[in-house]
Amino acid sequence: MAEKSRPSTGSTRDGGTPADVAVGARTPRRSDGPRVRPSNGLDRYFGISARRSTLTRELRGGLTTFFTMAYIVVLNPIILSGPDITGASLPFASVAAVTALVAGVMTILMGVVGRYPFAVAAGLGINAIVGVFAATQMSWPEIMGLVVLEGLLITVLVLTGFRRAVFEAIPSQLKTAIAVGIGFFLTIIGLADAGVIRPGSPLISFGVNGQLAGWPLLVFIVGLLLTSVLVVRRVRGALLIGIVVSTVLAIVVEAVAGVGPRTGADGAEVNSRGWALQVPTLPEELVSAPDLSLVGQFSLFGGFERIGVIAALLVVFSIMIADFFDTVGSVTAVGAEGDLLDEKRNLPRSQPVLLVDSVAAAAGGAASVSSNTTYVESAAGVADGARTGLASVATGVLFLLAMFFTPLVEIVPSEAAAPVLVIVGALMVNQIRHLEWDDMTVVIPAFLTIAIMPFTYSITNGIGAGVVSYVLLHVAAGRRREVHLLMWLIAALFVVYFALEPLQQLF
Repeated sequence: MAEKSRPSTGSTRDGGTPADVAVGARTPRRSDGPRVRPSNGLDRYFGISARRSTLTRELRGGLTTFFTMAYIVVLNPIILSGPDITGASLPFASVAAVTALVAGVMTILMGVVGRYPFAVAAGLGINAIVGVFAATQMSWPEIMGLVVLEGLLITVLVLTGFRRAVFEAIPSQLKTAIAVGIGFFLTIIGLADAGVIRPGSPLISFGVNGQLAGWPLLVFIVGLLLTSVLVVRRVRGALLIGIVVSTVLAIVVEAVAGVGPRTGADGAEVNSRGWALQVPTLPEELVSAPDLSLVGQFSLFGGFERIGVIAALLVVFSIMIADFFDTVGSVTAVGAEGDLLDEKRNLPRSQPVLLVDSVAAAAGGAASVSSNTTYVESAAGVADGARTGLASVATGVLFLLAMFFTPLVEIVPSEAAAPVLVIVGALMVNQIRHLEWDDMTVVIPAFLTIAIMPFTYSITNGIGAGVVSYVLLHVAAGRRREVHLLMWLIAALFVVYFALEPLQQLF
């Protein structure tokens, strides 16, 4: 179903349209009027004027994306800091520096080659899978070698056109459901990062003992309300302003109240009212030399020798499925938010984007920081005006600078970035209006996609549930001819993916 244009209500005081200043403003289509002639080579290469954007919006959007996902520089080493089966651990400082390095290089490459506002970094969820395999079956170099192989395999699938074919084979209704599901997923992430929702009994609990208690939660609430007002008022850079103001407030609160961290060095909760990830304190030093010693520390086929060929192939398969469809979901959701998709909900000229994303997976393994993938948090920059790859170049440069300014990056607490994720989630859920609600063979798969994605904290699980149920219900309704041939293959692969645990035990 073709995406409808957002209505315009007239002109603003400076002669522009409301879409020029609105958060989440769409990219006008050809029917919206004549294209603006590029003013210079940079404009021409990235298509800034062609997508009705400006240099200022692109740089601002890139900055917003960076601050929304900069947490990965700290969180990735936390996830990958445990010992492997040999007892060896990855050095925290080196993982942080190399995480920023790979994210910076690959995000710049995405901007220059892909020319879309997608940022790339170590994939959450995928790094957790890698960490589990390292703790239970292989050494860090061995599991990173399998990540490299997974990335190379996906690169081959891109070069043969298979990955793009799969992307285009997914029905438009499911793609819309993916975008909506990711909207809820981002909201869940934001609420969890802020501590509004936490693990509890029977499933999740609200705040601290059912109450919004603690200074960090106050920072989140103030940030959420402020950002919401700025968005409604159509203030330029609303999301970025929200992050900056919330961070300043957090620094003041910590200086006065001395809240401290929520968890101790061992990961156990020591203060339920503390800061979730980073404690917002001004660092003693702003610059530190990056430790890049982890680059190249991988064993390409060591995992096969350690656990056997079949078991190693299953590990590669599980990482590949997660990587493959995380990207499908992220590209679809971010593209939908920026109105960058065509009438069939496909991303035009997607091959370069998929190629860079695939190379990033291998690069992450080669650098020992886990597979890198396209980040759904890119939607924050898109919602703040970014429409071209120039925004990604800006984000990538900031990641490279973060290698040297890691102490400065750590100032921004998750409670200050979380409001942006909730707001972007609200903008993306708006895509639900494009779903058709009178066909249950589509409604049920769409609902499963939307529901399972946030509740299982996995984009891949949501897509898998939607694909498998879509194929099954169309067969049950006698409409198997409406199912694309590749959808059968995707469904079969997801059946294997969901049955991976018994298969691993078997082999």
